[in-house]
Order: sequence, then C-alpha cells, then structure tokens
Amino acid sequence: MTTRIEKDPLGEKAVPADALYGIQTLRAVENYPISGLRPLPAFVDAVIQIKKAAALTHKETGRLEAKLADAIAAAATEVLAGHHRDQFVVDVYQAGAGTSHNMNCNEVLANRGNELLGGARGSYAPVHPNDHVNMAQSTNDVIPTAMRLATLATLPPLLDSMDRLAKAFLSKGGEFDPIIKSGRTHLQDATPIRLGQEFSAYGHTVARHRAKLAEAARWVRALGIGGTAVGTGINAEPQYPALMVKHLRDITGLELEVGEDRVQLMQSMGDIASFSGALRAWVLDLNKIANDIRLLASGPRTGLAEIGLPAVQPGSSIMPGKVNPSIAEMVNQVCYQALGLDVTVAMAAEAGQLELNVMMPVMTHNIVFALMIVGNATRVFAERCVEGITADAAQCAYWLERSPALVTALAPKIGYAESAKLAKEAIATGLTVKQLVTERGILKGRELEEILDLRAMTELGVPGGKGLPGGG
Repeated sequence: MTTRIEKDPLGEKAVPADALYGIQTLRAVENYPISGLRPLPAFVDAVIQIKKAAALTHKETGRLEAKLADAIAAAATEVLAGHHRDQFVVDVYQAGAGTSHNMNCNEVLANRGNELLGGARGSYAPVHPNDHVNMAQSTNDVIPTAMRLATLATLPPLLDSMDRLAKAFLSKGGEFDPIIKSGRTHLQDATPIRLGQEFSAYGHTVARHRAKLAEAARWVRALGIGGTAVGTGINAEPQYPALMVKHLRDITGLELEVGEDRVQLMQSMGDIASFSGALRAWVLDLNKIANDIRLLASGPRTGLAEIGLPAVQPGSSIMPGKVNPSIAEMVNQVCYQALGLDVTVAMAAEAGQLELNVMMPVMTHNIVFALMIVGNATRVFAERCVEGITADAAQCAYWLERSPALVTALAPKIGYAESAKLAKEAIATGLTVKQLVTERGILKGRELEEILDLRAMTELGVPGGKGLPGGG
C-alpha cells in the first residue's frame, strides 16, 4: 500500500495515498477499533449537509472565496449523491462529542475539493479542513445539529409505515366487525367483543402514536448551529445562524428553525430524549400488539386460533407442516432492541456536563438506528402479516358460546350472586350459560333472546334493558 505523509499538532503519520480522509481520521481509526460499525448513512448525510450549507453561507457573506466555497459544495454534493461513502471510517464508539467524525468529514471534503481544483490529496491547499470546511463551526454545534437533521430525515419512513399499519388494522376492523367473540381480561374469559373492535382499536393506537411522534419531532427542528464552541457563537458572524438554517432547509427539504437559545441547545439533549421517549411509547404498544396477534393466532388446534396469519416460511426444522407467527416474532425482537437503544439515549442525555454533552455520537447512532429498525419492522408487519390476516368466525363463535362470562348480561336482571352461581355451574357441568338459563326457566322467550343478545353485549347499554337508565 502506498502512503503519503501528513502532519498534525501531534506529529506525522503515513496515510494511505488513495484515502480522501487524512491524519486526524487515521488517528481515530487506530484509537477506536471497537465495534467495526461505521457511521450510519443518515449521520454522514447530516454532517455533509451542514458543511455544504456552511460553504454556501460563507460564499454569500463573502467570508470564503467563491472558488473554495464552490469546491467544498461540489465535493459535498458528490457525497450526498452516494459517492466516497467508504471514506467515512470512524467507529461509532469514538471520542466524546464526535470530533473524530467531524474531522473525518472535514478531511474528505477538503481533499476532494482540492482535487476538483487540480490539487493533490493530503496537500490541504487551497482548501483546508479546519480553516475552510470547518469555518465558523465547532464539533460542539455541528454534531447536535447533525443529530437533529439525521433524526428528522429518518422519521418519515417510520411515519409512512405507521400510516400503512393503521390503515391495515382499520380495514380489518371493518372486515371483521360482524364477528363476535369472547373478550379476555387477565387471560380469562370476559364479556363479548367484536373482532372488528379489537382490530380497529389497534389501528387507533397506531394512529395516536403517529401523531405523538410527529409532535415530538417539532421540538427537534430548532437548530443550534452557530453556537460554535460553547453556544455563544464565537468566530461566527451574526448573520450565520439564519443563513445556515435557510440553506439547510433548501438542501434537506426539512422544516427547520433557528434555535432561540444556542447555549441551551448545546447544554441540553432533552429534545432528543423526549423524541426517543415518544418512540419508546410506540415500541411498547407495537410489542403488545404483536404479542396479541401471536396469541389470537395460537394453535391451530390447541390454542385460540381465532385468526390466521399469512404463512411466510416453514416454521420448524423438525416438525413438518408447522407454521409460526414469524413476522410478529421479528417485531418482538426489534422492539426489545429499540427499548435498549432508548435506555442508551436517556442515559447519554443525562450525562452532559456544563456547556456540552459529549455523549452525542452514541446518542445519534442509537436514535437513528432505532428509527430505522422500528420503521422497517412496522412496515413489514403491515405488509407481510396484518394485511393478510384472516378470521375464523366459527372458532370465535365456538369459544364465545362456552364462555361463562356471558352471565354478566344477566346480572342486572337476577343479581351478581345468582349470576356467579350460574357461571360456576357452567364451568363445572360444561353446559353453556344459555342452556342453564333455559333449563332452569330463569328467562325465556323474547326476554331471554334480548338479554343474551350477543351483539348487544358489544355495545354501550344494558342488554334487554329498554326503559332502564342507560339501557338499550
């Protein structure tokens, strides 16, 4: 491997001759051989977008010679188009604040910018990574801004997948509305519910979380770029923050705002922690829904088997014909991973000191990775599971007619104690509630049919209670 010699304040090192990165990136690679994980594409994009916006801003203010600004912007455009991605090589777990990743980006753009101007890699002339690419910036305002950009850029696919999942559940809610089944609480028989009500409720849960995530993202739009080292803005001209946000809006297509207090935005990672918390809340309900789907589909002979899931792959290497709820199981595993990522974000958000939180690299990786995997899992859950769910109306009816909880409809008529006796007898004898009521002559004719109207039991009111307060 041929090399070139580069210098930094710590001395000289041999850098691979064909590398667009430079000596400071190489030191980071040597210092942090931790995970083999490289920065997620959204994080690379975000920092490069900031560098491009800075070059355009400095060209506009006249602080940076147009030739140099154009070269930096052109190099950034290449990266954003997907080129040179193998040059971003610093491990996810690196020095605090993200200085290593920031310098990796500075060096790549400087070297490529110089090439575009006819220069050589490693010369850092006329474009210098610190003096020009990093002009009016600090790692301390670049990385928290990049964290916000990467989060906002990664969110839309998740929101789209949640829209699809909500639509799938609501569609099934309409399709399954005629099917009455046994409700269950504490995993025990409860009063009747329509299968459509269960599925519509899942859809409304998804939709509510979608709205909460979109609201939480609103706080992430405020950018502290221009705060430089400690939030005060030393070395940044007064018009710089507003121009940066203007150019970043154009480059990213995101809704962005100039932060009101750049010191506050540097000190606190609360906006990201709050957003991660909103994502966590969705993950908790997503996991619950996936577990419900697995339970409702359990069987096919020794479980509930009230719904059928699409068969996506053979379920066993030893049991022929076995089909598992594979997609729902994948969702469970993603949810567990995402919950761990949220814990990391929360602990890292708390770990800031005074003017800076140095744990930003791990926070950025975790929130962006969580958005990616939860978004993908949500989409696949809708596409390869929920949209293909079928209902077994006969099985639902089978369990329902045997449920002792049907005595609940009798309680307003014969009292709680007598109803409880009937429930116990139904369990002991194997007879249905309706059979017992008929046998004993407790109710008959139209009154029996009205009180034990299964559909009426799934609506607000007292079955057979016409004329009663709150009755049907």
